[in-house]
Amino acid sequence: MKVFIIILNFNGKDDTLACIESVEKLEVGSETLEVIIVDNGSSQRLMINDEGLKIIRNEKNLGYAGGNNVGITYALEHEADYILVLNNDTIVDKNLVRELLKTAEKDGKIGIVAPKIYFAKGHEFHKDRYKENERGKVFWYAGGKMDFANVLGSHRGVDEMDSGQYEKEEETDFASGCCMLVKREVFEKVGGGFDEKYFLYYEDNDLSQKAKRNGFKIVYSPKAVLWHKNAGSVGGSGSTLQDYYITRNRLLFGMRYAPLRAKVALMRESLRLLSSGRRWQKQGVVDFYLERFGKGTYEA
Repeated sequence: MKVFIIILNFNGKDDTLACIESVEKLEVGSETLEVIIVDNGSSQRLMINDEGLKIIRNEKNLGYAGGNNVGITYALEHEADYILVLNNDTIVDKNLVRELLKTAEKDGKIGIVAPKIYFAKGHEFHKDRYKENERGKVFWYAGGKMDFANVLGSHRGVDEMDSGQYEKEEETDFASGCCMLVKREVFEKVGGGFDEKYFLYYEDNDLSQKAKRNGFKIVYSPKAVLWHKNAGSVGGSGSTLQDYYITRNRLLFGMRYAPLRAKVALMRESLRLLSSGRRWQKQGVVDFYLERFGKGTYEA
């Protein structure tokens, strides 16, 4: 069995090196583990002195979707059985891959497995809410919940302390692109990797919905664990970048998957944003209707 880990780097050298250091401590069984670093046109060259790592350098920033697709294509061409898409701003538990594979191998219909994800210490939304000994045990993701009536996705358990309330292995609505183990067959069925129209945000939920529509299950595996430096690679929550891509891509996602009534409501909401939204929310709406996808017109 061949498992490829894809780590996308974009001007995040320190996070990427810390992530690699944790990945190198992974404990595996009989499977072969290969790590691919995709440098997404970073302004600072990522130097790694490790012959065991494959580094692919993109000439420009292809976004989360396009950048990861370069690694996914390489992995599929080299006979990957599973592909682990992993954010560079994460630290993994040594048993992460082993536990994800245990879940994936239980049922041939399981196509994507998502782990338990905590906020990394000091990266919680509400830093003053927790005691020092509680940090590192605050949920960022314990399964995904999708409200299609309002076209809103949410992370189960977010901001909650882990007291054993999400220890059941179960199906979930979507996997987070922060970390997802995907069977080769999923990519073959859906016709490739992430949809590059999204560039950044919602591409993970889009892949999840495509997988489900092709008969695959998405399963939350609570014994697989990692820590996430939330929004570390995009400059923090609530940025202009998020305003633009989340606004535009929510419209794209909703028009694909939401029921008719929700689509109408989403269009009305987009018109309100045009008059009262923030600058990059307005631009996101405009670019959706003008079909400016991919990188679009966002400028930092």
